[in-house]
Amino acid sequence: MAKTNPFQFLQEVRSEANKVTWPSRRETLITTGLVLLMVLVSSLFFLFTDTVIRWGLALILGAR
Repeated sequence: MAKTNPFQFLQEVRSEANKVTWPSRRETLITTGLVLLMVLVSSLFFLFTDTVIRWGLALILGAR
């Protein structure tokens, strides 16, 4: 493997970082909002599913 000096390495890192397309503030806020919404929907789904399973098992086992 070819060795490069630290200065050249840092120049290459900076060059690659400049190629990255960073999201805008608006895109970041929209994505964050969608993630929080999906967390809420998922937690409600699993709460409902857990409640139905618990109710069903109690009904089957007669442990009301």
